[in-house]
Amino acid sequence: MTQPFKSVHEQLAYIKKGAAEIIPEDELKAKLDHSRKTGKPLRVYLGVDPTAPDLHLGHTVVLRKLKHFQELGHTAVFLIGDFSAMIGDPTGVSETRPPLTREQVDANAKTYLDQVFKILDREKTEVRRNSDWLSKMCAEEVVRLCGHYRLARMLEREDFRSRLDNGQPISVHELLYPLLTACDAVELKSDVELGATEQKFNLLVHREIQREYGLPGQAVLTLPILVGLDGQRKMSKSLGNYVGITEPPNDIFGKLMSIPDDLMWSYYELVTDHTPEEIAALKSDVSAGKLHPMDAKMKLAEQVVTDFHGAAAGRSAAENFQRVFRDRQAPEQLQEFKVSRLGDRFIVISRKVGDVIEMGQPQEVSPLGKERWTKLLALSGNAASTTEAERLIKQKALEINGQIMSDPTARVDFTERAEYVIRLGKKKFLRFLIE
Repeated sequence: MTQPFKSVHEQLAYIKKGAAEIIPEDELKAKLDHSRKTGKPLRVYLGVDPTAPDLHLGHTVVLRKLKHFQELGHTAVFLIGDFSAMIGDPTGVSETRPPLTREQVDANAKTYLDQVFKILDREKTEVRRNSDWLSKMCAEEVVRLCGHYRLARMLEREDFRSRLDNGQPISVHELLYPLLTACDAVELKSDVELGATEQKFNLLVHREIQREYGLPGQAVLTLPILVGLDGQRKMSKSLGNYVGITEPPNDIFGKLMSIPDDLMWSYYELVTDHTPEEIAALKSDVSAGKLHPMDAKMKLAEQVVTDFHGAAAGRSAAENFQRVFRDRQAPEQLQEFKVSRLGDRFIVISRKVGDVIEMGQPQEVSPLGKERWTKLLALSGNAASTTEAERLIKQKALEINGQIMSDPTARVDFTERAEYVIRLGKKKFLRFLIE
């Protein structure tokens, strides 16, 4: 009879790609071996609290590892922590989180699955919510659960110890968080749980509580934290150094091209399915001068866009970047403004770019038929003020139809039909149509 699973060696090699730690590795090997011999897939789960409506690239690191287990034939369980989100994970925070309401959590959870299934196979993913069992626990069950863990062990946690040392308060419900989420591991009867390195304490508590409830302890696999676009801190929306997976293709591509060159190898490892051998070959080509770092980064950005928006979008984003930033040509789609006569005056009206209207109400300009470029840029919302527009012109940051504009007093004539393609700074392109 043909084995449904690859060899333990092959599975482990795939699982270990990008992993930070496996606890304990020998136990995971034994679980994989037993699974292969019995034909029974492992139950591998990832729990995510819907504390915000959107996912960014940092969240996908663990999701991608869950996908790897899924591709190996194991059961991927995606747990929505709709109950635990209302408590708030104390991991990595220096003060008690404000609790989320049920309405906030439900609203966030609605958007999660569509985003998650950009990575996981919808048909092969078991989706659960921990409110299904945690909201039904009675006081007696909570008391018994607390009896399975020692307070001294809980206070060894770095987050709590630091707050105690600094005289900062810890609420009792925060101590309950790892215990209640351990009930998820008990309920799901998981063989493996995934999480970021900062979740290690919680994951080990889950493993221990499983054993307290008579189950084999799950193996734990942690993944590194993805460093954000600034190259220094972890990717976070609050820090503004993130790439949202639902952002437009050109935005994703442009953001990824902004990361430091040496950081792209970590991104290759953590947010793509390139093999270690493929990544090593790319790195070697860059070191040897056979491949320019920008070309290697463009390959990375195109792959990420392709994963979330499709191959056509990936190619288009790469071509747009090449055209605009390397060949210094205008992109195919520009933010457009038209200047039209309305009675005895002229007005500026925005036009649609895709599905986005870049400017709202028409803005009035000079009724005399001519106006300074500085005022036109300010009225169209492309400079904060005429003073800002003057500063940009003096810095030679304004280019009109391929020619650098250096005179802040220059005017545009509205009485003749014309088209102006404008570059403002390095990245912003506009089209003004005089009608």
